Amino acid sequence: MPSVAETIAPHLPYLRRFARALTGTQSVGDIYVQATLEALVADPDALATARNVRAVLYKLLLGVWRTMPINAQGDATHASSVEVSARRNLEAITPRPRIAFLLRSLEGFSIEQIAHTLDCAIADAQSLIDTAGREIADQIKTNVLIIEDEPLIALDLQTLVEDLGHTVVDIARTHSEAIAAIETFKPGLILADIQLADGSSGLEAVNEILDMMEVPVIFITAYPERFLTGDRPEPAFLITKPFLIETVKAVISQALFFDRRSQRAQRITM
Repeated sequence: MPSVAETIAPHLPYLRRFARALTGTQSVGDIYVQATLEALVADPDALATARNVRAVLYKLLLGVWRTMPINAQGDATHASSVEVSARRNLEAITPRPRIAFLLRSLEGFSIEQIAHTLDCAIADAQSLIDTAGREIADQIKTNVLIIEDEPLIALDLQTLVEDLGHTVVDIARTHSEAIAAIETFKPGLILADIQLADGSSGLEAVNEILDMMEVPVIFITAYPERFLTGDRPEPAFLITKPFLIETVKAVISQALFFDRRSQRAQRITM
């Protein structure tokens, strides 16, 4: 029989991703994940009869999140600008619909799993998701730069970004095109692939951009495990190829919840 550590290990990268999306920052998200693991150590029987280990882990994390202040790692007077921003923007969306939407669109939970995780009826879970969709659609609209070398994927991204009410100012296929676009436009959001058409790195392009301006970035990659390692810094917003439309919409909404003007740009490493 596998140990508790072996049982939960495959789920931890995704639990950490969810915690970061929920809180808007890696540092606070990791605190909640750590507290969840401590709760699990204190009560290992929580997994003993679990039919869905992942759902149990998320349910435990949400329990910790509800009872633990977002800046619990220290005195509120010493909270960073990122933490203050996260707390302020979290209040803009009704908590339970937002959680349900994240579980469905970002984490791929079924309606039944969401109902189990949130201790509600299936119909109520669907209602929460619908409510979240309406609330998210009313949030910040902005100009978007897409850095993507595959034309069909770029077109799909442009379509769904515009469906949300945002404006795509340019689609860059190479590192140099991305930098040129930044010099012309001042996007409020970047969607970036990792490998670009000329063999250049979308990651390097983004880091150069972050040296020039502060802007939220959503990375698109077929290899998310290369980023979700626990090392710092990590991207707060990550989409796995092949992606679902609902996933991209959810992550875009999450990225725009947090005021980029209060955050210092961080270089991302792999």
